[in-house]
This record gives sequence, structure tokens and C-alpha cells, in this order.
Amino acid sequence: MLSVSGARGIVGASMTPSVAAALAAAFAGELLAGAARGGEVVIGRDGRPSGAALEEAACAALLAHGLRPVRLGAVSTPTTAVMVAHRGAVGGVVITASHNPAQWNGLKFLTAQGAAPPRDRAQRIIDRFTHPRNAAAKPPAATAAAESDDAGPEVHVQRVLALVDVESIRARRFTVVLDSINGAGGRAGRMLLERLGCTVVHLNGEPTGVFAHAPEPVRENLTDLAQAVAAHGADAGFAQDPDADRLAIVDERGCYIGEEYTFVLAAEEVLARAPRRGGAKPQAVAGAASTSPALAVNLSSSRMIDDVASNHGARVIRTPVGEANVVEAMGRHGCILGGEGNGGVIWPRVCLVRDSLSGMALVLSLLARRGRRLSEIVNTMPAYAIEKDKTAIRPGLAPRAIDALAAKFPDAAQDRQDGLRLDWPDRGAWLHVRASNTEPILRLIAEARDSIEARTLLREAAAIVSAL
Repeated sequence: MLSVSGARGIVGASMTPSVAAALAAAFAGELLAGAARGGEVVIGRDGRPSGAALEEAACAALLAHGLRPVRLGAVSTPTTAVMVAHRGAVGGVVITASHNPAQWNGLKFLTAQGAAPPRDRAQRIIDRFTHPRNAAAKPPAATAAAESDDAGPEVHVQRVLALVDVESIRARRFTVVLDSINGAGGRAGRMLLERLGCTVVHLNGEPTGVFAHAPEPVRENLTDLAQAVAAHGADAGFAQDPDADRLAIVDERGCYIGEEYTFVLAAEEVLARAPRRGGAKPQAVAGAASTSPALAVNLSSSRMIDDVASNHGARVIRTPVGEANVVEAMGRHGCILGGEGNGGVIWPRVCLVRDSLSGMALVLSLLARRGRRLSEIVNTMPAYAIEKDKTAIRPGLAPRAIDALAAKFPDAAQDRQDGLRLDWPDRGAWLHVRASNTEPILRLIAEARDSIEARTLLREAAAIVSAL
């Protein structure tokens, strides 16, 4: 599977060391076609047993192209992004399949800014991989020349700690249960929480890559975390995915509150601390100006963020789905925070990828500042219901389906950046329909004030598509 998010495949079948070497060579070619003339490329991996062999192959390909790989070991995607900037590297490679099951692995690429490549650069990397322009130099048999650096978690944690009121969080003496799913985020996650004065109950903390449960941080996979929070009388439970770029949250009652709340809670804290209009400009991506605080979020994320932003006089910039699209909008609009409804928080003062550590620190900062329990804060947030579906379509039918949906709902505000999003602000409802990048299907997501209305929107949309 090739996309703007990188490449993923089944280990031993579609993802092998030779495939990893070819992907790394394609990335090296893109770097060398730009401004880079040699330089360091940092490499992290998420702890899966297959990661070491893929890392070795990627290092060999980078060395063969005159680049200097720096191996970080089993570290998270955001830690790798932090280290790209910290070391002044020309790019980064993360060997991970994110939340996919253990038999998967893959490669993600990072620019010199520590961000996912924008769509045009990502497509060029894919093109270089699928259509090699020149016979690649044979990679060396060993990678002894590759440097190692194990400081990534410490550097990452210190960057986050510098941005929150550590003493006010320590004063609360929180108890937190952390589920690191035997992925790459356990070391840095535990370090951060302990530095914040938390008593940490750590589940699945060793980065073995042998996942204790299905790795996607959704309700059905986090029953052990919910039970541990209740059993230990904890203030919160945090769940990372294998590369620790996503964060799901369980409240003090042991109730899963949903990934959509992660970005909303983080945004509430950042906006509460941001200067209002007329004051000093908020900290944002370097080089970008802003007249009021702005947030970037993709079209498929909850409208809760619009309500929270409105309460703080802030703007919300909607983007196509994909982390790179969110980051690009953050730079263009000077956003102080970006994210996605899958538990992704992008705090540009830390790094330009989704970061579970930023999410944890901001949620604890919010709890410390408000002096209330997590469930009480969540109950003050506007409540909506999100429903998701998909429907099969013939190849090439997606544009017709989108036009038919737009004609069916002329009363809705329309956004065609990524398929079609229809918005009814007065009803608190929206519908997003977009073609899958990997299957001949349309993905349908609807949100409304209750599940009945959201499901009704999905049924109406699916019926229109089926009739074509």
C-alpha cells in the first residue's frame, strides 16, 4: 500500500528488506534531487520484530547514495521528527505500520522540517520507487558506518516539558495508567509522566512489537486499560498506538471517551493559554503571521473543535484528510495547533507530526489548571454523535456520486477539497463523502447531535450512490 503516508505491506510478502531498500533509495533520490547534498538521515522504528531487518536494508540504501544514516533504535514517530530538527538532518525515515496488526510493517518519510512530505513530494517518492530512473548502486553488505543516537526520548520529553507548567501538574500528584501496546512510545511516555510527578501504572511498556492486544487505540481494544484505571483509582488512562503518534483517553471512571476528544481537550488547553485578538501574536509555525489563534483539522473530524474554537475567538481551518495536508495548512495560516479526530495532536512548538506526548501533557495541564476531574471537563464539551460507513462503487463513479450528493442537499454548505463535505451548522450536522485511496469504495462519515440523525444522513447518502 503506497500513499502520502508512506508504504505498508505484509512482512515477508509485500514488505521485505529489498522493498525497504528500494523505498529508502527512492527517498534518497528525492532528497538528492533537492537541496540536500549528502547529510544525515535519522531512522527510528516502532519495535516490531521485523523492524531491525528493514532498518538494516534502509540504512544500506541510504549509505549507497552518499547519505549518513543515524539510527535512533525503537522510538516513536514524533521522537524521530524531533530528532530530525535537533540534529539538523536532511530527512527522516520511520519504520512502522502504525496501528496495523503485527504482521504489517512499512516506511514513513520525514522532510528536513520533521514533517510528512507534502502530497507532491510524496508522489515523487512513490514514482521513483515504482519507476526507478537509473540502476541503483548495489548497497553495501554492512552498515557499520551508520551512527547511533539513543538520546531521542530525552530530547523529546524535554521539549514538551519546556512548554507546560510542570510545577502545577506535579502539585496534583496524578495517577495515570499508560498502555504503550509494546510499541515505541513506552520509554518516552513513561519518562514524561514521571517527570510531571505522576504515579505511573504502565501496561505493555516493553517495545517488543509483540502486541498485547489489537493495536488500534479504539474502545474495543482498551478494556484492560479501562479496568486498570478503575482498579487503581487513576485520574486518567492514556493509550498510545505502536508508533505513539495517536492518543486515546480513558477517564477516571474507566470510561473510554473517544479519540475525537483528544484533539479537542488539547485545543481547549492551548487556546486557554493563547493571547486573544489584539494581544501579542500566538506562537505558530515559523514565518507565518496570524491575527487570531487558528487551528487546523481535517474534514472528517468532529465539529466539537469548531465550538471550542468559537468560545476562544479562534479560527478553524479545515483540510483534506492526511497529516501532511494538516501541517501544510498550519504553516500557511499560522496555526498554534493542528490535529485529526483519530487521536492526533500536532503541537508545532514540539514537532510537526502527531504526538501522543504532546497530547498527554496538554490534557494533564488542562486537568491541573481547571482543578476538575476528566469526566467533568468532558461533560462540559458539546456532545455529538459520529457514524461511519462505506459503500462500493464502480471505478470512476466517485465524481458522479459527489455531484449527485451535492445536488440532493442544496441547502448545505459545500467543501470540495477532499471529496465532498456538506455542513448544516444550524442543525449541528455534517456529512463527509470521499473516495478511498486503496479500494473502489466511498467512505461516508456523518455527525449530528444524536446517532439517529447521523445514521439517517448515512442511509440517505448511500441510497443516492447506489441509485447511480
